[in-house]
This record gives sequence, structure tokens and C-alpha cells, in this order.
Amino acid sequence: MDFSEDQIRRYARHIILPEVGGTGQARLLNARVLVIGAGGLGSPVALYLAAAGVGTIGIVDDDVVDLSNLQRQILHHTGSVGRAKVASAADTLGAINPDVRVVPIRARLNKDNIGAILADFPVVADGSDNFATRFLVNDACRLAGATLVSAAILRFDGQLSTYKPGGPCYRCIYAEAPPEGSVPTCSSAGVLGAIAGTMGSLQATEVLKEILGIGESMAGRLLIYDALAVTFRTVRVKRDPGCPLCGDHPTITDLSAHGSTDHACG
Repeated sequence: MDFSEDQIRRYARHIILPEVGGTGQARLLNARVLVIGAGGLGSPVALYLAAAGVGTIGIVDDDVVDLSNLQRQILHHTGSVGRAKVASAADTLGAINPDVRVVPIRARLNKDNIGAILADFPVVADGSDNFATRFLVNDACRLAGATLVSAAILRFDGQLSTYKPGGPCYRCIYAEAPPEGSVPTCSSAGVLGAIAGTMGSLQATEVLKEILGIGESMAGRLLIYDALAVTFRTVRVKRDPGCPLCGDHPTITDLSAHGSTDHACG
């Protein structure tokens, strides 16, 4: 594709990278990524994808901005309180990069709507904050053949992995959701705001790598971050032959088993 003078200036630091170049930047401008959640993780993910020139960014969230969000959800500001998060996000991303088309999707993900939403996005970044949504997104992405880059944060800790067709999925690590209430949430246990920036930036990096086809994918690996100890640990993950979704004899072949989700994505 032919770049305008403004685009050459905007993306110059990408274009001079041998691993990216003009071809890679054109690939980014033609890419379509769905960001699930305009909260703590979704904020840095969407910001860096927009700055990088990812051409179409869909953002799914049904929540409104609350004052308690602003400690970590950097897509929004004090004047955004009370606004729909997807509307606030679209304004912020549009101001950063007018090359980017933002598709705000104000909806609560469920088994009935996620298939249609995913149909337009081959790459998904999941920033949801509850197990019901993570399992729904994992299953829907695997059934649709989409690449999923998933992250999670709590207190001072973070996790990150990529799930691609043919490799292990989220259920290969966590076979099923823990009993409701057995695992604390950010609202009950707290989270250091900057952790969202750390893990969200890593998540955005992995999305860009998948689009560009460069480096070593996080597929088959789980990254564990401990902010207090300043340590990163990588654990190898293998596909579980008994996995109900991607195993040798899958029992999950559609999304009918999924109930409702409460996806605050914060």
C-alpha cells in the first residue's frame, strides 16, 4: 500500500525495524483486533494497538465509567465518569490516531452474541476479569479459529498467554471455572493500578507479534509476573489430550453449555 507523508512520519519507528518495515506496517493497518473489556487491561491494549496503527479495533464492554475505575483504566478520565466505556474509549483512541477505525460494541457477551461479534475479528485480546467470560471467550475463539491473547491481573500478580488453533487452549490449563466466590476479584482483593499497564502492554505486544508473524509466540507458554518480587516466570503448557474443547475427543462442540456472564472487564 502507499503511505501518506503523515503516515510515514507517524510510523517511522516501526518502518525502520527490519522485522516490521513498510510491509509489516501495511499489515497492521489492514488488521482487525477485538478487545474484550475497556477496563484495566483493555485500556493499555487498545491504546498501544491504536498508536501502532492497527486499522480496525473493536471494543466490547457494557459498563459505564466509574470513579473507582480511574486508578487503572487509563482510556478514561474524570470527565468520562458516567459515560459508556466504549464511547469514552472510542473518543480517546480517535484522538490518538485518526487512521484507526474504532468499533464500539456496547454489549454483555453471551453465548448468543459472541459468535457474530467474533466473525469480523481474527485476533482477540481478552481483558475480562471473571472466569465465566474467559471460558466463553476461549471456547468461542477456538470454535471460530481465532487467535486469542489473554491476560489476567489481581493484587500484584499477572498472567499472560496466547491460544491458537492447533495448540493448547485455556481449558488445558484450567479445566473448569472454580466455584463462584472461591477466587477473589479486583473489587474485593484490590489490584495495583500499574500492574494493568504492565500486563496490558505485554498483551498488546503479543497481539502485534501475531499480526506481524514475528518473534516467538506465547502459544504453549504461560507467563507469570510477580510485581513485588519483580520476577517473570514462564511455564510450558501442552495441549491436554483429555481437554473437553481441544482434546482428542472433544465434548464441547458449541456454546450451548454457557450460561450468562457478568463481564465487568476491569
